[in-house]
Amino acid sequence: MRFGMFVPQGWRLDLAGIDPVDQWGVMKGVTLRAEQGPWESAWVYDHFHTVPAPTEEATHEAWSLMSALGAVTSTIRLGQMCTAVSYRNPAYLAKVAATADLISGGRIEMGIGAGWYEHEWRAYGYGFPPPGERLARLDEGVQIMRQAWTTGSATLDGKHYQVDGAIVQPKPLQDGGIPIWIAGGGEKVTLRIAAKYAQYTNFDGTPDVFARKSALLREHCANVGTDFDAIVRSANFNVAIGVTEADVEARLAQTEARIARYVGEDLAEASMAAFRGMPAVGTPEQIVEKLTGLRDQGLGYAICYFPEAAYDTTGIELFEREVIPALAG
Repeated sequence: MRFGMFVPQGWRLDLAGIDPVDQWGVMKGVTLRAEQGPWESAWVYDHFHTVPAPTEEATHEAWSLMSALGAVTSTIRLGQMCTAVSYRNPAYLAKVAATADLISGGRIEMGIGAGWYEHEWRAYGYGFPPPGERLARLDEGVQIMRQAWTTGSATLDGKHYQVDGAIVQPKPLQDGGIPIWIAGGGEKVTLRIAAKYAQYTNFDGTPDVFARKSALLREHCANVGTDFDAIVRSANFNVAIGVTEADVEARLAQTEARIARYVGEDLAEASMAAFRGMPAVGTPEQIVEKLTGLRDQGLGYAICYFPEAAYDTTGIELFEREVIPALAG
């Protein structure tokens, strides 16, 4: 199993309380620390407003961070999980990503999805099209990017996007273009798009759901004529790790208390449902057992989110010491 780590960028209130003048230093420091460790990749989210509710706290823009982190690192791969295709014209996004790939020396990953956070869509003037339209935009957008990265230009007369000889030069440094991760588990459309275009998928990492989505992805691959085994399946994991179960509870309580300061106790408590009972919450032994089961189901890549990363790296250190060596390779 391979491992990536999310960089705190504010979206999940994970830079709250840190002066904005110091936030870039924190994000850079976490990424450089990851580069020196066992992590293959560092990731950011593509969002503009915080969760679990919009606040005035910082949320830093994903593709600006891609270029900045590409300039200050040298080996770690860099991705977004995931870019919302409708937030930027796809030809423009292909150009931005190609430039970031050049800056990084060929280390960018393209996580791409249809987008879902209605509040920020409407606030930024994007409207909020129905799911079918958002997914159709994803399909067309990925076609444009793949064409641009492999040929240096893109032409598509689509329903939602029209480009005519959009030049993307220089192309990305990576042979074949930037690897594409299709994010989302929509069973009829998203997984079919993944079957057609993805080198990686990213969907729910709970055992029963992961098994179901994997089986459906296999069916879609058979239907469109692609190789299911060539697609690496990934999932995101919220991590709360401690030497004892009491330590785990203390870490969860700290995260909940920090979030509650900005959105109130009810929303903070509800947000912890994304942690409690999840595969990467527990002692090292418990987490290894759960992730081993997922690895046996075909999970090839775990992208880990440590909510306290900007303030406290002891959880990261424990995960690096006890979990990754048991599962890597």
